[in-house]
Amino acid sequence: MELTLGELAQQVGGELQNGDPDCRITAVATLQLAGPGDLSFLANTAYRKYLPATRASVVILAAEYAAECPTAAIIVANPYVAYARAAAMLVPSRQPRQGVHPSASVAGDSSVAASAWVGPQCVVEQGSVIHSGVQLAAGCFVGAHSVIGAHSTLDANVVVCHDVQIGERVHIYPGAVIGSDGFGLANENGKWVNVPQLGSVRIGNDVEIGANTTIDRGALDDTVLEDGVRLDNQIQVAHNVYIGAHTAIAGCVGISGSARIGRHCMIGGGAGIVGHLEIADHVIVTGMTMVTRSITEPGVYSSGVPAQDNDSWNRNYARFRKLDKLARRVQALERELGALRSRESG
Repeated sequence: MELTLGELAQQVGGELQNGDPDCRITAVATLQLAGPGDLSFLANTAYRKYLPATRASVVILAAEYAAECPTAAIIVANPYVAYARAAAMLVPSRQPRQGVHPSASVAGDSSVAASAWVGPQCVVEQGSVIHSGVQLAAGCFVGAHSVIGAHSTLDANVVVCHDVQIGERVHIYPGAVIGSDGFGLANENGKWVNVPQLGSVRIGNDVEIGANTTIDRGALDDTVLEDGVRLDNQIQVAHNVYIGAHTAIAGCVGISGSARIGRHCMIGGGAGIVGHLEIADHVIVTGMTMVTRSITEPGVYSSGVPAQDNDSWNRNYARFRKLDKLARRVQALERELGALRSRESG
């Protein structure tokens, strides 16, 4: 698709500067690689050094960098959001299909909307409901009595187990598994007994779930993702977890059972969250952090150790091993000092 500069500026709510409103834009590219007809953007100041030499036809940026832009600029308050909207308009989206592929298996008592698509080798079990505009790519499995909301997309080989509820405009990327049994075990004389997982998974509207992410069904109550949640690839969400609206979680995070994460939170990659705790709204957890206690106040929380050269790490680790002995010595010195002060005051 192509748009004029005037149309783009209007669509993203920006102000066009030093540009011909009728100039046509056909693609998007980085500041370094953009050429005539391309749109680029500056949202991260680390790339500011590429701005003066860019050959893009237009750059989306904040007002403070407009003077450095050698080409047309669209001035906005939030360049990254404006770029996202512009790119979505310029880059063609997949055209939805309709019907059921001959190789798909659809149970007779399931309901598939006429405007939905059930792709090759898909399986839709009994009692399931596939609403209007849903797109099931090749190899998807929808278990019995599950519901896929209108205009949702399941990419290749997504598994939705039985009795799962998925909202509208949800996008689930390849290989994700929704509603498998949670890791519920009871110990009897050193042997494990499986605990039946009787809940399900409920996913709100406008949610995205990354490739190979797994969301376990609840043990009794449901595992829940509220509206607008964003999950990256390869995340493990255990049984009975509750994730509040518009929270974003980066890849390789592990969330243990019955943890409750608030709304508008951001969880960095590789973080671990133990079970049965709560995280307040508007919390940021940085990458590789281990959350072992509830977080009750908004803010930024960290516990990961940044990388350093090996010699420094070894020295610091040697000191770390001495911390307990050092703390005991400090306590002993404080007691001696207290005794001396008591004798002097007496």
